[in-house]
Amino acid sequence: MLPTLPYAALSAAMTFALVMSITPGPNNTMLLASGVNFGLRRTVPHMLGITCGCIIMLIAIALGLGQVFARFPSLYTVMEAVSAAYLLYLAWKIARSGGLSAGAANERPFTFLQAAAFQWVNPKAWMMAVTGATAFRLNDDLLTNAFLLAVAFAIVNLPSITVWAAFGLGVRRFLSGPTMLRIFNWTMAALLIASIVPMMGHASPR
Repeated sequence: MLPTLPYAALSAAMTFALVMSITPGPNNTMLLASGVNFGLRRTVPHMLGITCGCIIMLIAIALGLGQVFARFPSLYTVMEAVSAAYLLYLAWKIARSGGLSAGAANERPFTFLQAAAFQWVNPKAWMMAVTGATAFRLNDDLLTNAFLLAVAFAIVNLPSITVWAAFGLGVRRFLSGPTMLRIFNWTMAALLIASIVPMMGHASPR
C-alpha cells in the first residue's frame, strides 16, 4: 500500500531541493567548468554521481546520522577542515586546466564515484541534507520518510544540475582561445573558493 503524501510538505520539500540544486555552489561551479573543458557527454557520470551521492547522504542523515554529529560536534569541525582543504585543491586543479584539446586528452572529468564521494566533503550538500532531513516530514515512518525525501530530491536535482553542465557546453565555443579559457578556469576556481565561505559553519546539526 502506497503511503499517503502530505502534498503541502512535498511541495515545500521539492521547492527547497530546487533552490539548493540550481543555485551556485561547489557542485554547479565544477559542472560548469566540466561542461566547458570536457563537454556534456563526458560530464554525465559527474552529474549522476552528484545526485546519487546527495541521495545517500540525505537518507543517512534522515535515518539518524545527523545525531552522531550533534553528539560529537568535533567531528563536524574536522569535516569542515577537510572540506576546505579539498575544495582548495579542486580549485587549483580547475585553474590549471589546459586548453580544450589538451583538457580532453590529458585531464579527466570527475567519475561517478568521485562525484558521489565528494558530497561528503561538500558544505552545501551537508546543509541541504541536514536541513531537508530535519525540516520536512513526508511520512511518520522513519524509513519511508527518508525514501520519499530521497525520491523528491532526485526528481528535482538531476535536471537542475544538468542546466549548469549544458550551459558550460553552450559557452565552450566562445572559449576556444587559450587566453579566454585560462581566464574562465581561474574565474571558476575563484568562484569555487568563494562558494564555500558562506556555508562553512552553517550546516552543523548542533
